[in-house]
Amino acid sequence: MTQTPTAHTPAQGQARAQFTVPAQHPMVTVLGSGDSLLRVIEKAFPATDIHVRGNEISAVGDAHEVALIQRLFDEMMLVLRTGQPMTEDAVERSIAMLRASENGEGPAETPAEVLTQNILSSRGRTIRPKTLNQKRYVDAIDKHTIVFGIGPAGTGKTYLAMAKAVQALQSKQVNRIILTRPAVEAGERLGFLPGTLYEKIDPYLRPLYDALHDMLDPDSIPRLMAAGTIEVAPLAYMRGRAQPVFTNVLTPDGWRPIGDLQVGDLVIGSNGEPTPVLGVYPQGEKDIYRVTAQDGSWTLCCGEHLWTVRTASDKRRNKPWRVLETQEMIGNLRAAHARRYELPLLTAPVCFPEREIPMDPYALGLLLGDGCLTGSTTPSFATEDPELAEALEAALPGVAVRHRGGPDYVLNRIKSPGDVITLENPVTQVLRELDLLRTRSHTKFVPDDYLINSAEVRLAVLQGLLDSDGGPVTQADRTCRIQYATTSILLRDDVISLVQSLGGVAYARRRMARGRKPGLAKGREVGYRHDAHIIDIRLPEGIEPFRLARKRDKYHAAGGGGRPMRFIDSIEPAGRRETVCIQVAAEDSLYVTQDHLLTHNTLNDAFIILDEAQNTSAEQMKMFLTRLGFDSKVVVTGDVTQVDLPSGTKSGLRQVQEILEGLDDVHFSRLTSHDVVRHKLVGRIVDAYEKYDSKHGTENGTHKGGRGRQSGHKGK
Repeated sequence: MTQTPTAHTPAQGQARAQFTVPAQHPMVTVLGSGDSLLRVIEKAFPATDIHVRGNEISAVGDAHEVALIQRLFDEMMLVLRTGQPMTEDAVERSIAMLRASENGEGPAETPAEVLTQNILSSRGRTIRPKTLNQKRYVDAIDKHTIVFGIGPAGTGKTYLAMAKAVQALQSKQVNRIILTRPAVEAGERLGFLPGTLYEKIDPYLRPLYDALHDMLDPDSIPRLMAAGTIEVAPLAYMRGRAQPVFTNVLTPDGWRPIGDLQVGDLVIGSNGEPTPVLGVYPQGEKDIYRVTAQDGSWTLCCGEHLWTVRTASDKRRNKPWRVLETQEMIGNLRAAHARRYELPLLTAPVCFPEREIPMDPYALGLLLGDGCLTGSTTPSFATEDPELAEALEAALPGVAVRHRGGPDYVLNRIKSPGDVITLENPVTQVLRELDLLRTRSHTKFVPDDYLINSAEVRLAVLQGLLDSDGGPVTQADRTCRIQYATTSILLRDDVISLVQSLGGVAYARRRMARGRKPGLAKGREVGYRHDAHIIDIRLPEGIEPFRLARKRDKYHAAGGGGRPMRFIDSIEPAGRRETVCIQVAAEDSLYVTQDHLLTHNTLNDAFIILDEAQNTSAEQMKMFLTRLGFDSKVVVTGDVTQVDLPSGTKSGLRQVQEILEGLDDVHFSRLTSHDVVRHKLVGRIVDAYEKYDSKHGTENGTHKGGRGRQSGHKGK
């Protein structure tokens, strides 16, 4: 690190960038103990001069390298903002990801997205992916029914799968974890080993137990295993099992797992009002189905589960909503290519208790849309509508919104007579309190106190967002829809939640930054740095989306937004499971579940992991995949370079890639030596063996086709 009391001036042809570390982050968290992190950065950018003065960091050198350093520090601050420390390894991986992105090999994910994706926090430590491939592997587990994690030892494939399983269990997405691996390695036969069956198989399952002990309270594991909540079994004894399952339901205090509810607890009904739980009833083992709506929301239910629906014919004839069983609708979901069954939506906005908030909600929406909240300058606002600037000033006491020219406005504190000291800008103070200070367009979000608040507060926030960054979209002979765009994933999800909680529907799609024609700013081309998330919104009649006169008038001139609707899109078998339902006092028996979907009964699945799958035979792999229940979450892990099967036996993990590659809802994640998260030497060892095998035409250190016996156990 170079300490200098003066700014470093760039030479001819060089560029200079400056980065201010916020006061709440000590410099040691950014530079590392003994400047260890800074040394990693300086080593990666040897031709760039990096200087530090107080909490200011500047870089001088080649424009391309300086821009990378600027992005690197931005990403580091996003990570530090989550409370996670930066390590030398994390900095090295961040630099590699940024360089790959610059070279066109790069991922849609940023280093901060990779490094801050928490999976599980347990006993003072947090488990998260550390590389891009690990993040994609974790994401694939969320998106697919069956995921194969294939890679060398030390890449975290089994450990991350275990963390996802425990996360699903703790969040009540599943109610059982099943862990399995081949019982016989190195040609041993269980019959010749001493002890009981469990004593015989224990050494082979020990790595799975060890991982569980890292993620759960060790004292709770025997209890969970005794109850069948966690089951560890060798592959030979593995079968598909019915599982008790749980899902989140909406309560006046936010989302809660249904398994935590008791008689007398309150949930939100279809009218948005709280309704008491009258009973919790186990339903026994039943065939279940996945019911999916056209906006992507879904739930699981048994064949006898009751749904409140209506058809277009019902609507034309003014018939009331009907109640059908799931099994009655299977095979009858389309009428002349149109979806047949409409689902009910909230008849009124969700009623949450009002919470105290530090800033007017409409003003917050405007600032989230078009405000500059970085904290590096006086808060500002950009709009071509003076009406919005006037509304913002009226909603912010003690603040004057001063026009600076063009679309730019500055939010100045109004000084009182007798002020003798410099006081903090009231807007800056509130933004700091809400943890929004120094957020940028791609990191903004709606604070929880505004999301879980009265309908008036939620609507005001949405109106501010739509007045600043949204608008009506008209089409000939069609009602007017509302469109909103943001580069923040968090803000995208928050806007969808606001819309759904008000009784509307929202569809989101992504517009990739890469390949888009640059925009213009003051006549200069400016490229897009982040993907845009486009949300199409329809709100129920009586919910006014705009306060800005020109948008409001256009919206109503087009006949408003029409009626939001949600239809059943598909019903698919999802195996046989143990079901549980709750009875509520609401007349229609409906309550709000995930994605604000209205239902009677809800349930989810089990999480099954097959470890060391390279030591399964082709027949065993087929048995495993075909005997598991439908829609079970399955993760299969293994290292095809460490096959330990008798000579002439083909690895089921190798063969399954040829058979299932490209199959819908099956994903193969391949990790490499670059994803090794143990000692760095492990990655170099893996590379050395691959180079040797490539040069000598061998596998596992023996000629291809040989047995390649390995001794010892592979770690997690």
